[in-house]
Amino acid sequence: MPEMYSKWVACWGNATSITDRKEATYAKDLTLRYPIRACFSGNKLRFHFSNLTGTEPVTISEAYVAKAAHSPATSTQFINGAQSTASETCAAHLDAAQSEYAPVAITFGGRTSGTIPAGEETLSDEIAFDVTAGETLDVSLYFAGFTQMNAGTAITGPLSGGKYSYGNFAKSAELPDNLTRKTNWIYFLNTVDILTEEKNFALVCFGDSITAQDWPDYLTLRCAREGFNNVAIIRRAVSGTRILREYSCITYAAYGLKGATRFPIEMNVAGARAVIVQHGINDIIHPVGVEVNRFRPWSDMPTADDLINGVRSLYIMHARKLGLKVYSGTLLPIYGWRTYNENRDIIRMAFNQWLRTAPEFDGCVDFDKAVRGHENPKAFSSGFDSGDHLHPSARAYEAMAECVPEELLT
Repeated sequence: MPEMYSKWVACWGNATSITDRKEATYAKDLTLRYPIRACFSGNKLRFHFSNLTGTEPVTISEAYVAKAAHSPATSTQFINGAQSTASETCAAHLDAAQSEYAPVAITFGGRTSGTIPAGEETLSDEIAFDVTAGETLDVSLYFAGFTQMNAGTAITGPLSGGKYSYGNFAKSAELPDNLTRKTNWIYFLNTVDILTEEKNFALVCFGDSITAQDWPDYLTLRCAREGFNNVAIIRRAVSGTRILREYSCITYAAYGLKGATRFPIEMNVAGARAVIVQHGINDIIHPVGVEVNRFRPWSDMPTADDLINGVRSLYIMHARKLGLKVYSGTLLPIYGWRTYNENRDIIRMAFNQWLRTAPEFDGCVDFDKAVRGHENPKAFSSGFDSGDHLHPSARAYEAMAECVPEELLT
């Protein structure tokens, strides 16, 4: 392969946090499959797996990467009583898809299975794998024994999500419909690196549910559409997370680790050049008083200075040590949110003013300006509110992606 492939760069990434504490927290005989869009060409891959929030070791029985198969035709595409012909055609497509599907084992110290210790992360071996920019890769993981599903994060967007199947189908081109469901929870798979050209780099998007939702995917699509072909958008986001504090109860465990814990871990991104930090709204909207919720006391309510000092000491200083440029992302409107009051919005606006003007940053991505209303800037613009008055609509997420300056993408 060309000698020009000399630099490891993350081409896909996600945060790892505590999964939502449901009745069932273990899985067995389970296949996970995640489609990964390759934004760069290259000739080697390596995979980061995380059990950061797990309390027990997790063993990946088998893991594979393959170029995604084309979806076969289904019988619903056939009419006029041609059921048997449709079934035969579907079977032919399935056979063809499987024959073209070429999964390559992801190995760990030369072994086809690997164990991620509790509270730690694991890097796979480098594997030879030719990739062309724009291709979709299937990363499939199989867990044979009882597995604690405690390390993962939910994300959404047009490029995000995966599937799980009961049984071992990690090498199959198609997952069986009757044993498979979609999921937006990404378990254990944390980052995919590709050996690529020196000119390629990663842009990290760090935040909470706003960033765990759609705008990073729309930014990836914008880059592809507008020819920004040398940048990978790496998402490091956890819904509900705060800068200054974290919860210690299972009700809010999935709200994640606090910024001081998260940021140094999540900035482990090969080829990263800059980070956009859009974080802090949950610090402002969560406290309600122990008489309402024992886990959300008023003493958790920060001042704008608390948030500013947190970003300075926890994020900016660490990013500078890594040689990263740091861009602020302003906080979005919250007018109408169930805990909204004037004092919370005063804190948000004071924090935003600092985010826009502080010389510590290399620039500001003014998400608030991109989505707020003209007549009432405390609220979302018409059509930009998802309905809960906190999270943007799909149109608003697209607007957020569009407002990212080109200097960050070139």
